[in-house]
Amino acid sequence: MISRIDLRGTTGDPRDLLPRAELDVEAAVERVRPICDDVRHRGTEALIELTERFDGVRLTGIRVPAPAIDSALADLHPDVRAALEESIRRARAVHADQRRADTTTRVAPGGTVTERWIPVGRVGLYVPGGRAVYPSSVVMNVVPAQEAGVGSLAVASPPQADFGGLPHPTVLAACALLGVDEVYAVGGAQAVAMFAYGTPDCPRADMVTGPGNIYVAAAKRLLKGVIGIDAEAGPTEIAVLADDTADPGFVAADLISQAEHDVVAASVLVTPSTGLADRVERELATRAAATKHRERVAEALGGRQSGIVLVDDLDHGLAVVNAYAAEHLEVVTADAAAVAARVRNAGAVFVGPYAPVSLGDYLAGSNHVLPTGGSALHSSGLSVQTFLRGVHVVEYDRAALAEVAARVVALAEAEDLPAHGEAVTARVGRDGTGA
Repeated sequence: MISRIDLRGTTGDPRDLLPRAELDVEAAVERVRPICDDVRHRGTEALIELTERFDGVRLTGIRVPAPAIDSALADLHPDVRAALEESIRRARAVHADQRRADTTTRVAPGGTVTERWIPVGRVGLYVPGGRAVYPSSVVMNVVPAQEAGVGSLAVASPPQADFGGLPHPTVLAACALLGVDEVYAVGGAQAVAMFAYGTPDCPRADMVTGPGNIYVAAAKRLLKGVIGIDAEAGPTEIAVLADDTADPGFVAADLISQAEHDVVAASVLVTPSTGLADRVERELATRAAATKHRERVAEALGGRQSGIVLVDDLDHGLAVVNAYAAEHLEVVTADAAAVAARVRNAGAVFVGPYAPVSLGDYLAGSNHVLPTGGSALHSSGLSVQTFLRGVHVVEYDRAALAEVAARVVALAEAEDLPAHGEAVTARVGRDGTGA
């Protein structure tokens, strides 16, 4: 069901040897380009036609009526409502602590630089549909934006033919719980274009965030610069670094939990223990056959993006997982906290046998919108900081400018940009005396 990759005895960068989903986003860009251009030029009319084409739903309008949002919350199962409310509470507690304070540095007498953290003005939040329903993604997008102080939030989610052309009611209910009443029944690349260009129904946004399929990622790549983006999300992935102390049933269950997302989801076990590898393989065979989405799981586990990676020891395993830079990394070893402290590259790290990735998907309080495809080497997951911009505010009085004038002139002349220096000497003279 799942392949093995033996890295024992190897040295050097293992990235080219590790399993990874392959997506040709650039090819998808050419497919979404006419879609985005159509939305740019024809607005809501284009969105309605594209929705009928791709989702099989003929809309009369793209904005979800407020009564439909209220009704979705009223009809929500009490257990699901309680779970969402607790998810919101925990996420809000974690994200509230991320808010940075403005800082002022006195560089010299009379000269200060203040770093102000200013929220993005308007954000479009994308919540995917398709194989699963993602009210949790509403929480993970909305909460950090709200805690950052974003003043205008809009959610877009694909319309569902089974629900009268509205997004899934659980998604709408999550919006209601978070106080979001601007929701659009628009999915895919066209939703990104709607936020980027605006329409008569939906004012343009400054930024779009949230995971989606390859066409959403392609639209983000195409329109980056027209609109800010969080990341080009790829297929979900889990890596588990485990030794022979790990419970093979736990490890197998966690690999399957990510595999059920998509046939291109990646599930990777990194271990120095061939015994654990054998036991996990047996558990995978049993559990995968019994799970609801067994066909999808089997295809994901059997794909080239998944595998069991054998390493020499835990030090070698750490080198491998740091090179792989997984979206989700579980560390299930003896002294797991100490091992996890040595992880440098991961979207999120889950420590020990009782912190599965699925906890982070829903109720850990952490954010589940995370970097994929190895981008955790250089990028972070969604957080309050995603929605804040650091702006430097510079204040100098005449004496402070005069004190540094000669050095400004020296650097301006070294760069052959004399007018830069003249902008200073016009105020205080070349030597700072006003002469």
